[in-house]
Order: sequence, then structure tokens, then C-alpha cells
Amino acid sequence: MEIVIANKSHTVYAEIICKTIEEASKVRGTGIAKRKPEYVATKMENGNAVIALDNDKFAGFCYIEKWGHGKFVANSGLIVHPDFRNRGLAKKIKQVIFNHSRTKFPDAKVFSITTGLAVMKMNSDLGYKPVTFSELTDDQSFWNGCQTCKNYDILTRTEQKMCLCTGMLYDPAKKEKTGSESKKHDKKVWTRLKNIKQSMFLKKDKK
Repeated sequence: MEIVIANKSHTVYAEIICKTIEEASKVRGTGIAKRKPEYVATKMENGNAVIALDNDKFAGFCYIEKWGHGKFVANSGLIVHPDFRNRGLAKKIKQVIFNHSRTKFPDAKVFSITTGLAVMKMNSDLGYKPVTFSELTDDQSFWNGCQTCKNYDILTRTEQKMCLCTGMLYDPAKKEKTGSESKKHDKKVWTRLKNIKQSMFLKKDKK
């Protein structure tokens, strides 16, 4: 298994990457923005993606998006093929794409919006902090990308202030905590936050 910075030679995997993302969205029943193969291929050609391969077989993927003229970047589309799940591969891919983002865009704030507790945990281990959506990019192009998500109506109803996703941010300008303090994570906190959001929006829908 190898995890490498993707390039033009890897564009042959664009279609299976998009298909895997779409199928994962259906299985999870949560919002994952769809992407077209052409879009994913462009990310590879520009050196803004990483891909995991087991020999020549696709195993996982993630890419970088930049927003607000490079003031913000996001590590998006993190996916692992079903044949390679439950091996800790997602965490390894996340680490590689995060390091690549920090090298390529050292002054940019790295952010994420996700409904997945596993992704929240990985983000937290990397130094991300939970934030309100107002602290994320105001680049409308980013939020327009949520239109293919099944929860987009929630985002529009709240005027892009909140959704079922949780916003998380890594700010390189802030001093990082070290040692066990930076690794401390309480899964119950994330679970409670997710349940509160879901309960809140379900009540609104019943009214």
C-alpha cells in the first residue's frame, strides 16, 4: 500500500473515486457533496490530491480545495474503498493530505465540515478546533458546493449559519498545544453535539 501525491497519471481513477463517494453517501444516509470525474481529475493534475493504491488497485483518496484567494483550504472528498476499510487507512490519508496542505499553503487556515464522528476525531488529533460557520470561509463558491448534499435545505433555512455538519478549523497563526493535551478527545462530546443538532432540526421539520 502506498499513499502518494496524485498527478496526471492517476486521472484514470477519477471515475471509480466519484462512484465510491456516491455509494458511501447512500450507505451512510448523510450528506456528502457529489463530485464529477472531471473535477477530481483536475485536482490530480494540479497536484492538489493524494491517492492510496494497493499495487494498481484504488484504495483511497482525498483532495485540497482553496477558498478566499488562498486564505482558507479544505481537505475534501476523503474516501476509502470498501475493500480497504477498517484498517486505519483513512487516518493515514488524512495525515498525508493535511501535511501536503500545510506545505503547499503554509499560511492558510485549514477547515472542515463533517457529520462523521470518525473524521471529527481525526481532525481533532491534527489540531483542528470546533468553530461556528461564521469563522469559516465566506467564499460563496464553497457553500454552493453543498447543493448536491441531501441536507442542503437545512443550510439554506439557517442562512448558512449551521447545518448537521460540524465546522472545524486549524489556524496556523495560533500556538499549537503539545503533548497529551492536544491528543485529548472525548467521543461523548462529539456524539452529544451531533445528536443535539439532529434533534433540533427534526423538531423544526415536524412543525
